[in-house]
Amino acid sequence: MPLKAYGVLITRAVDTRREGAVDTPHYQIHLTDDQGVHYRAAVNVLSQERPSELLYLVDEDFRHPVTARLAGLASGWNTLPSGPGGPNLDFVRGNLFDPATMRTLPPDLPGDGNDLADILDHYVRRAVADPDARVYLFGERFGPEPGVKDKVFGFLPGNGIHDIHMNQGNSRRFRGDDGVWQDGGVLIHFPGLDRWVGIFLAFQSQSWHTDDVTGHALDDVDGNRPEPGTLPVRIVAALVNPPGPSPEAETVTLLNASPDPVDLTGWRLGDRLGQKSPVPAGTLAAGACLLVPLAEGGAQLGNHGGEITLFDAKGLKVHGVSYTKDQATREGWSVVF
Repeated sequence: MPLKAYGVLITRAVDTRREGAVDTPHYQIHLTDDQGVHYRAAVNVLSQERPSELLYLVDEDFRHPVTARLAGLASGWNTLPSGPGGPNLDFVRGNLFDPATMRTLPPDLPGDGNDLADILDHYVRRAVADPDARVYLFGERFGPEPGVKDKVFGFLPGNGIHDIHMNQGNSRRFRGDDGVWQDGGVLIHFPGLDRWVGIFLAFQSQSWHTDDVTGHALDDVDGNRPEPGTLPVRIVAALVNPPGPSPEAETVTLLNASPDPVDLTGWRLGDRLGQKSPVPAGTLAAGACLLVPLAEGGAQLGNHGGEITLFDAKGLKVHGVSYTKDQATREGWSVVF
């Protein structure tokens, strides 16, 4: 079953601690909200399954429509209802980043800047030093625990958030935590710089093709799990805000980046809410582009930001992109990805 209490914690970072345990080490963050409530964020830096090193990605200039969806949420804990309508994170469906760009790092090594705890510490310490910075942590809440002091920072009552990583496509051992639109992550907003930093973590044992209802791993017909970045067709542009009155003639441009033709019969384009439009059947030649019109009643490209996902004939995600409200403001201009 999915996580029991998924949401986003909006706070200030006040302290950090590197946990030295060798079984399930975490990078610990001490946080407070605007009401003075204390929390602890336990961020995994090592997997219990082999390969044990985590996948990570840091985007120092994170631009995605999810940041606009966070506007108006109160400081402290915010429970997020399941589904694609709100600011929930989903590494597969939300097109937050390209999973092929994730890298691995060991949890803790001597020296500076050479392990995952160092990476986390670099950005969280910047947030600690900036009184205006706010940390948005996505995951599952634990506590409050009346009468029980926090085991790391000692505040009372114990209270916090964990599972700050991908929470779908798990191996059989952790399959019970699978769900959609419930992935963890860290977003840090620096208002003085007008900048967001995004930090995303996943386990190497997790699959990047998951069921849209359960979040369980999907295998292809040969029992394999194709990884993102291995398929040749990409979304390279979209006309999100065409000139003229509604309904507008929105289009998406696909590119076959491979040296071989690709049969697009049965392929579809989808939006964040799961609405889909067919891709014209036929073969896309090597190096060729295809302009795909989005018919009314299918996928919709809103002018306030959105996500576009390409699916093959088996329903597996091939590629995905996102765009912000700012990118969609210029009428008649295509957004280039």
